[in-house]
Amino acid sequence: MHHQETIVALATASGAGAVAIIRLSGSTAFNIASTVFTSVSKKVLVDQATHTVHLGHIADGNRVIDEVLATLFKNPNSYTGEDVIEFSCHGSPFIQQEIIQLCLQKGARMATAGEFTLRAFLNGKIDLSQAEAVADLIASDNEASHQLAIQQMRGGFSTEISKLREELLNFASLIELELDFAEEDVEFANRNDFQKLISKISLVLKRLIDSFATGNVLKNGIPVAIVGEPNVGKSTLLNALLNEERAIVSDIAGTTRDTIEDELTIGGIGFRFIDTAGIRETTDTIEGLGIKKTFEKIEQAQVVIYLFDAREFRVSGSKFQVEIEKIKNKYPQKKLLVIANKIDQVSQEQNKNINAQFSTKNPQITNYKLQTISAKTGEGVEDLKNILLDFVNTGALRNNETIVTNTRHYDALLKALEEINKVQEGIDIELSGDLMAIDIRQALYHFGEITGEITNDDLLGNIFANFCIGK
Repeated sequence: MHHQETIVALATASGAGAVAIIRLSGSTAFNIASTVFTSVSKKVLVDQATHTVHLGHIADGNRVIDEVLATLFKNPNSYTGEDVIEFSCHGSPFIQQEIIQLCLQKGARMATAGEFTLRAFLNGKIDLSQAEAVADLIASDNEASHQLAIQQMRGGFSTEISKLREELLNFASLIELELDFAEEDVEFANRNDFQKLISKISLVLKRLIDSFATGNVLKNGIPVAIVGEPNVGKSTLLNALLNEERAIVSDIAGTTRDTIEDELTIGGIGFRFIDTAGIRETTDTIEGLGIKKTFEKIEQAQVVIYLFDAREFRVSGSKFQVEIEKIKNKYPQKKLLVIANKIDQVSQEQNKNINAQFSTKNPQITNYKLQTISAKTGEGVEDLKNILLDFVNTGALRNNETIVTNTRHYDALLKALEEINKVQEGIDIELSGDLMAIDIRQALYHFGEITGEITNDDLLGNIFANFCIGK
């Protein structure tokens, strides 16, 4: 990558809109801008103060392309740390392309995906984990994923890692110093203090590693599989949750042959609801494939909603009880919510019987959360949403604790913990400093991988390839 060149790209979404922003960054950004932009007040652009906005026209010779606002950011006080200028023009795709092509003719080149943020990283404006959080922030589509990305972009995670790395580096330096005085048998690194530090680092790493399970589902949405026998109202429930006719509803059993997925935000948390084919014995090949896929979706789901027809409820011998036990035995770690649907079609007495049986110690009905609803009328659907929200562990998010959401960070933390455990073993058996130093260096390496203090072009290429052009 040629980081000395001036780059240009559309910084707003492509397509027509009220306003579009075209961004230039690099050592010749102001010079290029001055050749295409003329201020209405005849000011010389390059002589103006940073963080100022100027009204003018962009023209190709005598041909005026658009009236724009030019915003100046002089280095190092810009997003990239370089000279940056942004043209706010009218949102016509034709105007956008005309301005970009004009900048290219004057010496700029098209920015690659994420190159503005890459330059911000290379110029020390942000570290690598903060750069990755920029992409997460752009992709966030609910309150939880937005809050996680903001937290990381502000440097909460990288600050915690950098502090641990600095403390470990100080001890590593002392141990390395001991090696220079090996013949004198001098001890510079206090072993008791070193033990306390290793224990502290180990606890922090374990907490961050454990947070990944929560962070991953909050970032990507919690998958919820809606399962049950045919014609119990699974598609009707999906439509009721989404408040739209997303799935086909029919009295004919086996209407849903394939899975249908859609997303819904509840209390700021994203949920991915999966309507599945009804579970039953069938000779229909297509329906059989749908049922097979149902069990695949149960495997992937974090929460399973098992729906049954309230009219079919019996104290013992109900077929759905057998299916519930199968699911519970096969997936003991999954949260299982049992729903008695079509409650509007049973008597008040039958409704009481259902609730009574699930609330007592019935050996055939255990370890489930029961909710009675009518997906058709909407009765109990809001209560169901609240129950689903209660299933999510949002305590860490509410308390603004550091939560790991990035798989690359998670892998680096696992490797760092493995090396820290080796250091602990070395302390326990009073291993010589030169051997412990090897494991300490490896732990430092993995810490550095997270923040970008240790990196390579391949890693940067993989990370920034996922960015949009213009960011």
